[in-house]
Amino acid sequence: MNLLNKSADWWRGAVIYQIYPRSFQDTNGDGVGDLLGIVQRLPHVASLGADAVWISPFFTSPMKDFGYDISDYCDVDPMFGSMADFDQVIATAHALGLKVLIDLVLSHTSDVHPWFKESRDSRDNPKADWYVWADPKPDGTPPNNWLSIFGGPAWQWDSRREQYYLHNFLIAQPDLNFHSTEVQQELLAVAKFWLDRGVDGFRLDTINFYMHDEELRDNPALAAAERNDQTAPKVNPYNHQRHIYDKNHPRNVEFLRKLRTLMNAYNAAAVGEIGDSQRGLEILGEYTSGEDKVQMSYAFELLSGHEPLNASFIKDTFERLERVAADGWACWAYSNHDVVRHISRWGLNPASAKLYTTLLMCLKGSVCLYQGEELGLPEAEIGFEDVRDPYGIQFWPEFKGRDGCRTPMVWSKDAVNAGFSTAKPWLPVPSSHYSHAPDATENDPAALIHHYRRAIAFRHHQEPLRTGDMTHIWAHGDVLSFHRTSDEGEILCFFNLSDHPVDTTVPAGDWVTIGGELGSIRPMPDHTLHLGPWQPSLLKLNQGGRDG
Repeated sequence: MNLLNKSADWWRGAVIYQIYPRSFQDTNGDGVGDLLGIVQRLPHVASLGADAVWISPFFTSPMKDFGYDISDYCDVDPMFGSMADFDQVIATAHALGLKVLIDLVLSHTSDVHPWFKESRDSRDNPKADWYVWADPKPDGTPPNNWLSIFGGPAWQWDSRREQYYLHNFLIAQPDLNFHSTEVQQELLAVAKFWLDRGVDGFRLDTINFYMHDEELRDNPALAAAERNDQTAPKVNPYNHQRHIYDKNHPRNVEFLRKLRTLMNAYNAAAVGEIGDSQRGLEILGEYTSGEDKVQMSYAFELLSGHEPLNASFIKDTFERLERVAADGWACWAYSNHDVVRHISRWGLNPASAKLYTTLLMCLKGSVCLYQGEELGLPEAEIGFEDVRDPYGIQFWPEFKGRDGCRTPMVWSKDAVNAGFSTAKPWLPVPSSHYSHAPDATENDPAALIHHYRRAIAFRHHQEPLRTGDMTHIWAHGDVLSFHRTSDEGEILCFFNLSDHPVDTTVPAGDWVTIGGELGSIRPMPDHTLHLGPWQPSLLKLNQGGRDG
């Protein structure tokens, strides 16, 4: 039912729009977004030109981590609606030409999942080894030094079994034991259930966490000079370890191959999330190379850091990617439901926001956009009394959690709660967001939303940008340039990543200026290029080729 005909490579270079259901659109007046709200607003996504939507978890859950703690993989939480509502999401998306990826959280479940209830009941029941259990050390302390990414030890004592269970995230999120073939088979059955329902693929949460070291060896310490806050906030002691035993197990790829085999029958695709602050790109290469694992992986390099991306950083990132993951495929994003919105994180103005959007659409890989970034939404300021995120509560005030990027979408500047809900929303709608609503900007040709539409259309119309190679990456001061090449042509991209004019030189060749709708300018007859602040120059090689 609701299956969409699509090519096997539809995902390569695709633009995927992330929907966080709690905050997208409320239709039943309970202050929380729902599936019918997604149905109502899918035309907005289609108007951007996106290829697909990624819907964050909507499964049955006690909502300790807002849906990333699942208690039933094969049903919809009543908060979000019903299975019939989900079928309507699929039907509407497909009618609009949008594919649907759903967020599968396979590394752990909720502690109220029936599987865990049975597993913790005894040491010899049929699901006794479905989760990661371990005896204490002789002194009663946890079996090793592993830490939870949400703070504190990664082990929780259970008095029924008189053992510890592993939780890489919240205590209420016990880790499944992927060394059990029964667990793997059950999770593959979950994936098949949704593929048969019509989904076009998955966003796979924390895929490098699937398997753990069976010997439960301690992680070594990580030198202070190597620490960064790419996947965990700086104040989190999780950053003090080199995570070689609690995640990144070499046999993770065995499960990914099984999942890929299943997906191939549906021409479905998956984007994996790899959380590792030291080896993220290397693991991306391991998990996405060849044709037998996940198609693409989420990369964190453009999601972290509070300084705007500069030319040398982008050059270094893509050159490293070519060294360690030449056969892999990345999926790039500036914002998502876990990080400060990039408009605020980088302090962007309208001109720089547009240029970074153009840059994103010219990079090699696929692209994820997060709801509201097309409106230029800044990060919301959330007072402690309104914080709902357990991560923020744990590390407040040095780290304020993820609520600031999860506030409700704004749809109508003059409506109650900006059109999100008629009731009090689960998180407040910032007053500063109302003026960003689509109905406030739709008639403004200079609005950011129109630039997103133009940039996405430009990417779709230029095949080298979607699937081509990225070579000759060059950074000089604030200027970044690179070539995108494929059998269908060659495009040379220049970006001035600064607020002042710069001059550079275009290599000799019969270049035709393209992308005028994105502010792209042509070089002078002598090959000099005068780039204004936050300005690109996008050039396509004429069929005649180079003249020098």
